[in-house]
Amino acid sequence: MKYFFLILSVLLFISCKKQLPEIRPTLVTEKVPHDSDDPAIWINKENPEQSIVFGTDKDEVNGGVYAFDLNGKIIKEKSITGISYPNNVDVEYGFKLNDSTDIDILMFTEREKHQIRLFSVPDMVPLDNGGFKVFEDETDTEMKRPMGISIYRNPQTGAISTIVSRKNGPTEGYLYQYELTSDSTGVKATLLRKFGKFSGKKEIEAIAVDDESGYIYYSDEGVGIRKYYANPSKGNDEISLFGGEYFKDDIEGIAIATYANNTGFIIVSNQQDHTFNIFKRGDN
Repeated sequence: MKYFFLILSVLLFISCKKQLPEIRPTLVTEKVPHDSDDPAIWINKENPEQSIVFGTDKDEVNGGVYAFDLNGKIIKEKSITGISYPNNVDVEYGFKLNDSTDIDILMFTEREKHQIRLFSVPDMVPLDNGGFKVFEDETDTEMKRPMGISIYRNPQTGAISTIVSRKNGPTEGYLYQYELTSDSTGVKATLLRKFGKFSGKKEIEAIAVDDESGYIYYSDEGVGIRKYYANPSKGNDEISLFGGEYFKDDIEGIAIATYANNTGFIIVSNQQDHTFNIFKRGDN
């Protein structure tokens, strides 16, 4: 999806086995300078009308993470530019900065600098001292270039970690998970584990975490959607691989719509078919 972001209203009664009517965007954002890629929505819980849509704009020299209001207008003072190829972005709530302060955060991958970035939301203060390097144990540059990112907040402990994919990687251990902690010296990102199968076809970019259910979903673009436990203490075994038969070619972006009683939907972009495939959350 290039040059603008689409915000869609999604119908509630959906089956991947039926062809549903075309849905129209409720809003189209202003254009960004280069190549738009991944969105994330921060919900202002005190003033929902002041919520922000963030979206990455890919460029090796002057990429950015742009902030949009709910009318689709760019919020210049909350946008981050001068980034070296930002790929994916995510937000999370309630990161413990110190004993008395919890903040909301935004993270994104900066691919050509082999790092991930961390900012507070909505004031957009950097918390990473310029970036956290990822995949540092790799010697092949192609395996050090981060792409996808998704944040997990453990509902029992409140601990926050981030899962990162990359442009290329091995058939086992394609994803790395880093724990975010903060003390008097600042915020740190510490490697928790390496996990995740890769078919060797295409690449792995899109990741989504269901905090409530405790699952990670990611698109192995050539074969299907893989599911793992988000909590490392539950192990690294794959739970399921599903959905591949419903896609024309590229299995891309993932979003999770959550409702009560573990209901909801897993929404996945069927990029080459210009459609979305939607799966029941409780069944997959």
